[in-house]
This record gives sequence, C-alpha cells and structure tokens, in this order.
Amino acid sequence: MASTSFVEHFGKLPDPRMDRQKRHSLMDILFISVSAVICGATSFVDMEDFGCAKFDWFAERLELENGVPSHDTFRRVFSLINSDEFRACFMAWTKAISKEVSGDIIAFDGKTLRRSFDTATGLSAVHVLNAWSNANDFCVGQMKVDGKSNEITAMPALMKLMDIRGSVVTADAMNCQKEIASQIIEEGGDYVLSLKSNQQSLHEDVKLFFEDAISEGFDVPCGFYEYPDWGHGRTENRKYWAVAIEDLEWFEHKDQWSGLVSIACVESTRRSRDTESVERRYFISSLKSITKIARSIRQHWNVENKLHWVMDVDFDEDSCRARSDHAPENFALLRQIAHNLVKQESSKTVSVRRKINKAGWDNDFLARILAGV
Repeated sequence: MASTSFVEHFGKLPDPRMDRQKRHSLMDILFISVSAVICGATSFVDMEDFGCAKFDWFAERLELENGVPSHDTFRRVFSLINSDEFRACFMAWTKAISKEVSGDIIAFDGKTLRRSFDTATGLSAVHVLNAWSNANDFCVGQMKVDGKSNEITAMPALMKLMDIRGSVVTADAMNCQKEIASQIIEEGGDYVLSLKSNQQSLHEDVKLFFEDAISEGFDVPCGFYEYPDWGHGRTENRKYWAVAIEDLEWFEHKDQWSGLVSIACVESTRRSRDTESVERRYFISSLKSITKIARSIRQHWNVENKLHWVMDVDFDEDSCRARSDHAPENFALLRQIAHNLVKQESSKTVSVRRKINKAGWDNDFLARILAGV
C-alpha cells in the first residue's frame, strides 16, 4: 500500500458514492490513479489501462475484489469527489511531508488547464492558482480560480489554508493588492510583490524615481546587487536596486500598504548573438535587505520553471480532457500529488522525465516513489 503519510491523510477523504454503488474502495481508486499519473497517465482511460497492465503488482497491495476499476468509474469518482475536501487532504499531506524552513520563499502564480474547456456546454477552461515552496521544491497548495472572479480572491483564500509565518510571499502584479499585503503581514509573513499599472499612481511614482536615480545617481541610501547569468545561447545580467521608503520624503503611499518598507527595481539586460534587450521591473516589499529582495524576485520564477513547465512538458497537462464537474480540478491535484512524490524521491540528480519513465518500467522504483523515500 502507499506510504503511511499518504494513507493517513487521503484515507480521510469522504467517499461521495452511495454504498450500494461501491464495487471498488476509494483508496484503491486513489492509489491506482496516483500511480498511473506518476507514470505519465493523462486520462481516465490511461488509468484503467495502467491498472490492467500492472494487475499482479496492484493485487499484492490492494483489495481489488472486483478487479481494476473501469475508466468510467475513475471518471465518475473524480467528478463526484468534493474538490475542497480533496484539496484539504492534499494540503494536510504536503504540510506533513514539508520541511519547516524559516525564510522560505512561497511563490503564487496561476495556470490555465487548456483542455478543460467544453465548447458544447460553453464551459471555459479551468484556471488554478498554485503555491510553490522553494525550500521544499514542490507545490504546497492549489485552488481553482472562480470563473466569476480571478486570482485576487483566490490568493487570500489559499493563504488562509496555509502557514506562511516566517516566509516571504511573492506574486505577480495582479495580486499586488493592499488587502493581500495586509493579510501576509497579519499572518506573520513578508512580501515582495510585482508592481505594474494596475496600481497606477504607485507604479508611476516608483518608475519615475528609479528612472531618474539610475540615470542621474541616487541621492538617498540605496542597496545594490548584481547577478550575471548565461545559458541557452544568451547572457543575462540583472541589476537590483532597493531603497527604504523612510528615506523618501516625497513617498505618500506608506500608510496605504501594511508593512511596506522598501521599493525595488530590477534591470535585466539580455544578449544573444544578434540581439540585445533591456527590461526594468518594479516591486514593493516588506523587506529591507537587497540580497533577500533579489533572491525572492529571482526565485519567484521557479513556480514557472520548476512547476508549470514540468506540468506542461513532463506530465503533458494540456493533453488532459477531464471536463465534467470536479474532475478538472481533482485531476490537476492528482498531478500535483504525483509531482510531489516524484520530487520526494531521493535520487535528486535524476530528471523528472527520467523518473516518470523509470517508474513505468520498474515496479520497484514506482514503489519507492509511492513510499516517499
């Protein structure tokens, strides 16, 4: 059977089926589905095929009194499972397997499940908000974004389910909101929030200040950090500046933003063989240290590079056509469970793609991933 931690937390998931319709235990269905997704399954048909192909291996670990569930059973069960309850089990499990690291950088960013739309019913594609822990190197929270709202309402709700004390929260400009900053401070965290024109007055003031200061020189104390990078046929040099707002007599926004301590600017200069581009981005933060601010800004992109890219390329998320009821969000959580288990496996230098392939070929390696060792 799965690891003790997995059974302990997901064994609490309420079964939405009527007793007379249960031919397979819910834990059997969860165990086969997670195992299949670890090995690259992108559909409920894949789950049935995977279960049948490895029937003897599953029979040693599960009840399977009525054989392997059909793809219709997998589809029906994941359509019925309450996604809030499934998410609660997921987050309790991730909390149990996570390391508590002071100063962890938790990046919030959204992703669209592109094949979850349904033209026939007019259902738009599902959008989810993910929370990525850089210290643990995996996703620690996920929430569906209501089609009638956006990430601005989802992020506060997701943070309430998490423990962000001692962590630095990063988010894109959409979530640069006074209420979100206030909640982060109230819950014992710090923030580095991207600043764009949705906060028009603040953005214009910060942008003009740094443009003048970088061009003509800073007339107030300024933290500076520079980081050169290269790869993929290009070089990139990043310069970071941060200024404490207590040194800016003209700054009139302090009282509007809970915990606000500094404003920051990043200038990225990218060079390839034929081109050169320069881009400046602006941030507000409750931190003062330029090194902590620079580290937080840089590591925010891990949610894109280590999670969303992996979901697209290694787990082929865009091929998943789960559409009905709770199925899209629940299938997205299955991928996060599978990804976290793969990341937990101790052969750190092996890529996610190699682990997915090896788990499909090697039953002992699959068992090792499921055991979380």
